[in-house]
Amino acid sequence: MYKRIVVKIGTNLLADKVHGINTARVLEIAKVLSGLEKSGKDICLVTSGAIGAGVAALKLKEKPKTIPEKQATAAIGQPLLMEAYENAFRKYGVVIGQILLTKDDFTDKKRYLNAKNTFAVLLGKRVVPIVNENDTVAVDEIKVGDNDNISAMVAHLTGADLLIILSDIKGLCKEDPNENAGAELIPLVKKITPAIEKLAKSSKGGLSTGGMTTKLQAAKKCAAAGITMVIADGKDPSVIKSIVAGEPRGTVFLPCNNKLTDHEIWKLMHGNASK
Repeated sequence: MYKRIVVKIGTNLLADKVHGINTARVLEIAKVLSGLEKSGKDICLVTSGAIGAGVAALKLKEKPKTIPEKQATAAIGQPLLMEAYENAFRKYGVVIGQILLTKDDFTDKKRYLNAKNTFAVLLGKRVVPIVNENDTVAVDEIKVGDNDNISAMVAHLTGADLLIILSDIKGLCKEDPNENAGAELIPLVKKITPAIEKLAKSSKGGLSTGGMTTKLQAAKKCAAAGITMVIADGKDPSVIKSIVAGEPRGTVFLPCNNKLTDHEIWKLMHGNASK
């Protein structure tokens, strides 16, 4: 059903400031994605977790607040994160490659084409690219700011037909599931309307239900580019296989009926490539 798939994993699924990287979950993710890759699917993984891993390694009591501190913490955490993925994927006989991106890699045409070509070669060689924002050098001017939007832009850049965003919530709900565990799930979104956007902004702090605002931004990008997107609970990574098989899991966002032109998609992809 789907040939090229981008999977995005959120920080809360991968690392915390006490225990660092959840190696058991990384191994589960690697097992599922390796199985899909060996079945002939093209797989790309967008991962968070570098700063969380760095916080644990430094035994910090809280996440750093200044940009230099965040960059330093990411510099420590990123190799630990990649080591975990390397060990996990090697167990299943799959080679991975690291790609660290900033906003310039999407907005500068030459850098965009270079990144596109690199992805094409890696996928052609049956390598699973592991993507993260380059937090060690990124400042506000060159940050995308969240991996939800990065995953949508990577999906467009690689020509994917499915983006799966795994979080610690079950999908888009009619209420904030962090406040109401019984909140009703919205299984299918055909079009992102103002009413849908209002749901994302309803939780405390304006960040939305589990960062839902940035996830809807990603969904808009995917819809315009003709890419199906799914938000699902990733605490059990086997949900990835179910989604790829077409089973109803989480919230599915359908592509637009009338796909935008490449130039229109480009403008949308990079117009709000920020927090």
